Amino acid sequence: MFRFRNFIPAASIVLLASFALAQQQNSYTWPQIRGKFEATNPTLQADTLNVQESRAQEITAFLRPNPDLGLSVDGTQIAPNHGVWKPFAGTFETPSVSQLIERRHKRHLRLESAKKGTLIAESSHADLERTLLFNLRDAFVSALQAKAVLQLAKDNLAYWDHILEISRTRFQAGDIAQIDLDRLELQRVQYESDVQTAEVNLRTAKIQLLTLLDDRSPIDQFDVTGSYDSNDQLQSRDEFRKIALDTRPDLRAAIQAVDKAQTEHKLAIANGSTDPTLSGWYTHNSSTNNPFAINTIGVSVNIPLRIFDRNQGEKLRTQLDIKRNEELREAAEAQVLSDVDSGYATLDSTLNLLRPYKEKYLGMSVRVRDTVQFSYQHGGASLLDFLNAESDYRSVQLNYVNLVGSYLTAAAQLNMAVGQEVIQ
Repeated sequence: MFRFRNFIPAASIVLLASFALAQQQNSYTWPQIRGKFEATNPTLQADTLNVQESRAQEITAFLRPNPDLGLSVDGTQIAPNHGVWKPFAGTFETPSVSQLIERRHKRHLRLESAKKGTLIAESSHADLERTLLFNLRDAFVSALQAKAVLQLAKDNLAYWDHILEISRTRFQAGDIAQIDLDRLELQRVQYESDVQTAEVNLRTAKIQLLTLLDDRSPIDQFDVTGSYDSNDQLQSRDEFRKIALDTRPDLRAAIQAVDKAQTEHKLAIANGSTDPTLSGWYTHNSSTNNPFAINTIGVSVNIPLRIFDRNQGEKLRTQLDIKRNEELREAAEAQVLSDVDSGYATLDSTLNLLRPYKEKYLGMSVRVRDTVQFSYQHGGASLLDFLNAESDYRSVQLNYVNLVGSYLTAAAQLNMAVGQEVIQ
């Protein structure tokens, strides 16, 4: 038989389980963070609209000049004998249409210039994304680094609590003095401080990430995950240079700017040519005595005489603009190579620092700490020796974690310099 009072605890358990599930953290990998960023970052989305606006300008650039429609009415008379105005007596009407004819492929050159402007806008958008992705990657690495430092701090605190438990037992047995136990107890403050500092740094890194993602999720429900390690495999600097010259969007935009400037110069030359205007009209003149001249048609051609204004200024300006953009392209290429060299040197230097830690220092610090601890517990080493060994261990482990963070940041910097993720 079903009883309602038995249902209440079960329902409570279900509700609590649902609430706990809702409070679970959403852990994101780097590809997920990047995809979320590209879909939600407001700065990137606003610049995407700028590219679309540039495409819309292509429509405007290819439009033909509008024709002109005119209507003239003349010959309205007042009757001489009676002083009566007769608006349609002797009046003739002339509707007309005129059209400007553009020569020298002006319209196609305008379209070509607009399309090249769109290519520059797309390259500039890719360069903005490159810069923002570096900021995102840097914040992601900071969060991973903060998590690693926090885990190290918690492990050190747990280890020290184990040492304190053993030391209290030894004190009760009369194996160590009160002053030694007090010094060990006081040392725990440093480990507690490390944990609190690491937690603050982790929350700060998460806040920065959420800001870049334009995400209002609670910090406690947001987390990141990923490999926190270094890779000794590094390609040669020349290979990174070649990739950068082929893929950097800002260099591509500089090259496209030279091409667009050349098209603008062609357009300036075309705009210096003469564009005729063709006109045609029809006239109805009821006051003429010639019955064959009541309805007439006519055509005309209007050709401006480009004697003084032949667009000389724009021709010279666009020609100079070609040279200016060529110089900017050279400067952009030099900057690309400089960025790659700088990023490569930083990454290589960090790897040189990391290798001895992996090969020697990490294992050595553990052996020294464990050996001195064993000696201290058996009376073969002093408390000061043990504290120094523990301090050295903590310093070496923390330095290694921070160096891995420096490596990942340097890798992100080299990726930004190259223009794509060559190092994961």
